[in-house]
Amino acid sequence: MARAMWKAALRLGDYELPVKLYAAVEDRGVHFRLLHAADQVPVVQRMVDPESGAEVPSGEIRRGIELDRGVFVVLRPEELARAEPAPSRAIEVTRFVPRREIDLAWYSRPYLLGPDGRSDEYFGLARALEDEQRYGVARWVMRGKRYFGALGPREGRLALLALRPAEEVVVAGRLTAPRGPEVRKGERDLAEQLLSALDGPFEPEMLRDEHRERVLELVAAKAEGRRVRKVQAPAPKPTEDLSEALGASLRAAKERRVA
Repeated sequence: MARAMWKAALRLGDYELPVKLYAAVEDRGVHFRLLHAADQVPVVQRMVDPESGAEVPSGEIRRGIELDRGVFVVLRPEELARAEPAPSRAIEVTRFVPRREIDLAWYSRPYLLGPDGRSDEYFGLARALEDEQRYGVARWVMRGKRYFGALGPREGRLALLALRPAEEVVVAGRLTAPRGPEVRKGERDLAEQLLSALDGPFEPEMLRDEHRERVLELVAAKAEGRRVRKVQAPAPKPTEDLSEALGASLRAAKERRVA
């Protein structure tokens, strides 16, 4: 059973609904330890002065922002503490917007919200958001950091999708417009055929981290004293001919469907 990582109150104006916050994703990446090649002992990192090579005690380390090469503004711990947002247990919803207004570029990390009592009101809010096709724009403070998010429904429950701050998102309109000849009708027809050939339901099991699987297989084999040897298939050569590329993709899609 999932364990709540935080308790809060979902605040909509004067109304508050107790909720529990759960992680909606798990870090399953491969994490390596750095070892000394001579005796396989894990090595440790230490902060050193690059000029003298002497180790610097943690009490003598300060945080700084580099304004120019070699020019820093040093910030003391108490100054940084004063800059932190005031702690709170409220997830404040400031407004509701149509789902289509929040582009995918804004999404950062998903969370799930569960009821902390008053489950009827919790499920009622999830149903209302689903029926109205809207997201609630929310903000909250957790572990000394300000977060923004989109409150929405997910499979009958509430989800909270953390959003990136405005200064981090690159708006497509700021990019240089592509230049070149217009797409010909034949190329567009091929592209439409490709979309039709590849049309199908979303299957999460297709999103496999093959590198992680190979590393874990290698670890298991070496732990048992076996050797693993895999031949990598050569990568296809890229082509600049759009018609040729689309045609090849279309043929491959049809072959996969037949198989």
